[in-house]
Amino acid sequence: MNGRLSITLVMPAYNANTLLPQVLSPVLAMRSAGEIDEVLVVDDCSTDGTAAAARAMGATVMATPANGGPGVARNLAATVATGDILWFVDSDVIAQPGGPARIRAAMAATEVAAVFGSYDADPEGAYWFSRYKNLLHRFHHQTPRSDASTFWAGCGAVRATAFRAVGGFDTETYRRPSIEDIELGYRLKAAGGRIVVDPALEGKHLKVWSIRQSFRTDIFQRALPWARLMISREGLTDELNTSQAERARAGIALLLLLSILALPFWPGLWPVPLVLGAAAVAVNVALARFLVRHGGVIFAAKSMAYHQFYYLYGATVFVWCLIEYHILGQRDRLHVR
Repeated sequence: MNGRLSITLVMPAYNANTLLPQVLSPVLAMRSAGEIDEVLVVDDCSTDGTAAAARAMGATVMATPANGGPGVARNLAATVATGDILWFVDSDVIAQPGGPARIRAAMAATEVAAVFGSYDADPEGAYWFSRYKNLLHRFHHQTPRSDASTFWAGCGAVRATAFRAVGGFDTETYRRPSIEDIELGYRLKAAGGRIVVDPALEGKHLKVWSIRQSFRTDIFQRALPWARLMISREGLTDELNTSQAERARAGIALLLLLSILALPFWPGLWPVPLVLGAAAVAVNVALARFLVRHGGVIFAAKSMAYHQFYYLYGATVFVWCLIEYHILGQRDRLHVR
């Protein structure tokens, strides 16, 4: 492909007024510098003046006819975007310098349909759990193979022709924000496109997580729909947080819990929890070291304790989805486009 690839940055926004000075200013500066060509903010029926604030800052603003979530907003932007590349950046993510150059470098290979990056190493919020949550995302996106079969729309770019050819985000199956970006990646790859992971394409996440909020999101907006998608159509992937190694870690955490629960009934099994506990520590050393580097020993210890719980409910959800699909015959519930 000859010539410079133009980039349209697409930012879906709902009640993001207070975040706009942080997230819009950097990308508008990139536009002024000629690094990107267009900035589209899609207001998803906000009630806090998001649209007026974005327009006043200099962005081109669109509005959804009804609140439909980020997938609907992104699809709407794609109908008018002029760029060869659609760069999706969430309204709680600050795109870091150098992003456009990295996107163009990845897209220089004509077979590449999409590229995505990761959160940076210094997320917003001092609360330990929120830092753990955002750093866990970075850990998985910093250590994968260069190619992926999924996509991440928090800070990821898609070739506009490829995006339109597969029909954009599936907002019928995923009517609430969920795994619509992951599912889009499967279709892009099935259509013959490559999806590249570039760990240096970074964004700073401003979201501050609570444990309760994360628990609900992980189960109902991530684990359940993603497990159903993999079981019903795609099969198990071996990348990011669904890799074979991650599945093994989840299995060890589940077996450890079961062995502890069995001790009152079979005291002679006491060596088993010790062995499984040692195994759980051994297989998570890389993550533990990463968390120590970015927050210290106490932060890492609290995070790793919760991480075992994360494995437990993730594994439980996947087992439930297997039962749902193969035993309860709920295949019609698992239909995806």
